[in-house]
Amino acid sequence: MDAKTCLQKLQLVGTLSFATVDENGAPQIRCVSAIHFDKESFYFFTARGKNFCRELLKDGRVQILAHTKFNEMIRVSAKAVPVPDNEQSEKINIIFSEQPYLSNVYPDNTRKIGIIFEVRDMEIEYFNLGVKPIFRESYAVGDKKISSKGYFITGECISCGTCAESCPQKCITSGSPYRIQSEHCLHCGACFENCPVKAVKRL
Repeated sequence: MDAKTCLQKLQLVGTLSFATVDENGAPQIRCVSAIHFDKESFYFFTARGKNFCRELLKDGRVQILAHTKFNEMIRVSAKAVPVPDNEQSEKINIIFSEQPYLSNVYPDNTRKIGIIFEVRDMEIEYFNLGVKPIFRESYAVGDKKISSKGYFITGECISCGTCAESCPQKCITSGSPYRIQSEHCLHCGACFENCPVKAVKRL
């Protein structure tokens, strides 16, 4: 798996869930299908009068989520940025040509109320629950960095094996210290809660 394949899977899913935070700090989620995919970025359409647009213009941070029929979860953390004014019309026309239903929503020149945002620098998290053991990995696109998540076992480990016994995916290998296979870890915290000497730490 890699970032390019994840973007292709997002395109196949079609409708993506976009999460933002409103002016009161409350989470907001929208389903968006008015999207055009490029090699390392994608563009989406919304109307300038929508709360969604105001939230993006104020902050820009967004999380985008898709779930495939193969039980794969793909999550994108990024900043959505309006494309330059001189590119807006071109990108709007591209999205409307790829998504013909939009002409029923915004017929004729009413599409001019729209604005195009680009998602370019992003962290992509891929999480496959359809395989055993589960598989997860993160990828950086552009200037985005990969954030640290999950758990690790420190040198305080006494090699008792309690963490491995409690792990649902059996992804902890023996040693001194024991080691968590991060690509198969659920981040459930069972090892963290059950370690008798608190040798498991959260990243």
